[in-house]
Amino acid sequence: MTDPSLTLYFHPLSSYCWKALIGLYELELPFEKHLVDLSNAAARDAFARIWPLAKFPVLQDGARVVPESSVILEYADRLAGSRRLIPADPELALRCRLLDRLFDSHVHQPMQAIVGDRLRSADVRDAFGVERARAQLESAYSLLDGQMRPGATPGGAWATGADFTLADCSAMPALFYANKVAPFAGRWKNLTAYLERLEARPSVARVLREAEPYLHHFPG
Repeated sequence: MTDPSLTLYFHPLSSYCWKALIGLYELELPFEKHLVDLSNAAARDAFARIWPLAKFPVLQDGARVVPESSVILEYADRLAGSRRLIPADPELALRCRLLDRLFDSHVHQPMQAIVGDRLRSADVRDAFGVERARAQLESAYSLLDGQMRPGATPGGAWATGADFTLADCSAMPALFYANKVAPFAGRWKNLTAYLERLEARPSVARVLREAEPYLHHFPG
């Protein structure tokens, strides 16, 4: 276990920050949270001095700066002692990392494309891009519904089986927000049941409670 020299730069509405927060809560690592308001020029400039791309989440551990949610959780996993987000079994570890990439690349990214389009003024919206993103989500739902079917993994309700892992941290914000912009609940029964299990997880419920004051800002 590490001391609370860890600082997470984040915003409670950011889906990728949710992913990092869920993992850190699961690992029970002590850390400080630094909320970054990117609309504030001074706050953005200060954040950019830590990470020049000025995109969160970013974890700072002393002089070490660790960006990108998956990398943050891989790094945190090394600090956490017996609690782990990366399975020790090599085959399960590969499945965990594969599902992490699938949720990020094929659910999270097209979901964000739809959300981003909603934030544009009407004269610059991209109807073609939104339809393409919706098609990508439907393909991902079909694939992932099969991955989450009962018995797809031995011994459990989570993405790699009995243990909650990096893949589940990735899945929750991607599915939560995707279900708002391109609903799958009730249509893809395995994904629907999986999201319900995720939302009942204590670490996830904590993140949702912390985000609740900000959720009204979510477009649509």
